[in-house]
Amino acid sequence: MRFDVYGYSDKGGRSHNEDSSGYAAGGGSGIFVVADGLGGHSYGELASACVKDVLLGEWSPDISDRTSWIAEAIGTANKKIMAIAAEKNTVLKSTVVALAIDGTKAVWAHSGDSRLYYFHDGEMAAYTDDHSVAYKKYKAGEIRREDIATDEDQSSLLRALGGETRYEPVITECGRELEAGDAFLLCSDGAWEYIREEEMLTDLTGSQSAAEWGNAMLQRILSRVMIKNDNITLVTVRLVS
Repeated sequence: MRFDVYGYSDKGGRSHNEDSSGYAAGGGSGIFVVADGLGGHSYGELASACVKDVLLGEWSPDISDRTSWIAEAIGTANKKIMAIAAEKNTVLKSTVVALAIDGTKAVWAHSGDSRLYYFHDGEMAAYTDDHSVAYKKYKAGEIRREDIATDEDQSSLLRALGGETRYEPVITECGRELEAGDAFLLCSDGAWEYIREEEMLTDLTGSQSAAEWGNAMLQRILSRVMIKNDNITLVTVRLVS
């Protein structure tokens, strides 16, 4: 299995970009990462870059247990963020969403509200659940899923890297073997807030590459963003035989 990958990250309406993203791949295996340094905290870009650098730096195509590895790598990133925060006498926080693929197997992990969507056979097969107050309200039936993006508690996170507790990622093993044509979208909240999930699928179906898919979604997102919108980051991954 080969990977067709596209990445985009921009500061949006903010003064600087606190998101980080990247990937490493080889031998039919790969790691793909999006991290969002939390707005309102000092050095958010350092926190998100730390997450990305640890996961990409510790990845190897020879890892036998991806599930254990991704949990341990995120734990290492959390400790390093805390060490940087102690050194600078400040608070550092970051979300993370990471996808590890090994041949036809996939596992993903997330902490916070950066999201992963998995598409298989012309439908959305799985997605991550935000660790936010707004998502809790949706699960309780207080708001609709499509209202999460505009809810007043959307940015109130219940988990994030950068602390002794409440950082632990939720790890999900894909319940099926991957096939050529499967696709993944990893993105920060600055991206998913401005695009509907059915539009993601429509743009995927009408695209021939990860870049074409990503740019189709970006056209929708950029046409809708507000003047002071958050940083915008997405990574698209298509599996090719």
